[in-house]
Amino acid sequence: MKAVILAGGLGTRISEETSIRPKPMVEIGGKPVLWHVMKTYSAHGIHDFIICCGYKGYVIKEYFANYFLHMSDVTFDMQNNKMEVHQRNAEPWRVTLVDTGEETMTGGRIKRIAEYVGDENFCCTYGDGIGDVNIKALIEFHKQHGKFATLTATQPPGRFGALNLSGNSVISFQEKPHGDGGWINGGFFVLSPEVFNYIKDDRTIWEREPVEQLARDGQMAVHFHSGFWQPMDTLRDKNYLEELWASGKAPWKIW
Repeated sequence: MKAVILAGGLGTRISEETSIRPKPMVEIGGKPVLWHVMKTYSAHGIHDFIICCGYKGYVIKEYFANYFLHMSDVTFDMQNNKMEVHQRNAEPWRVTLVDTGEETMTGGRIKRIAEYVGDENFCCTYGDGIGDVNIKALIEFHKQHGKFATLTATQPPGRFGALNLSGNSVISFQEKPHGDGGWINGGFFVLSPEVFNYIKDDRTIWEREPVEQLARDGQMAVHFHSGFWQPMDTLRDKNYLEELWASGKAPWKIW
């Protein structure tokens, strides 16, 4: 099965980082957040990726073109014009990078990669959200219910820390508790090829007309994920994820 990753947006809410690179290439622990997403899928046996590029897509292409250089030690023999790569840390990945247009909306990006997916079910997610989602269980659930689409629902983390109180006394502090208990779209979809018929053109926003029509048609199932999930929308989010990675206890590191 293939995994499609939407990696073409502008990322305006984290412009401190995205003025020079697309948001999925912003680094957590020295690796692009896109890499973290791919490692999650790879840990569950998904190694074939289709990445929907747009804004500054050349940065993503250059990263994978030079992946060995990023991940290994290298010796340059300048006199003899030779390069030797040491400690080849290759991933078992096949990566297809598709230019889906700078102005294309999320639905349009998915529509544009239809030919690369073919007639099989496929995974689909965003290039800026990470979590310890059980991809194998998600795929199995999709196969069992037989609908066109499965959405992973998650409860967003709170933006601020919370106080646990007893009267006028502070009992303890709680870091980033869950929000109000509501469930939101956490990405990590599994989709059947029929969903392409729900997408009109480049201007179609996946999270609006297609998803809403799939729901009205009874073709959208939900898989609940109560574990870790965190989008990287702002500099605050990036710093939080960096802290978790630096602690050596990043919840999404399942590999």
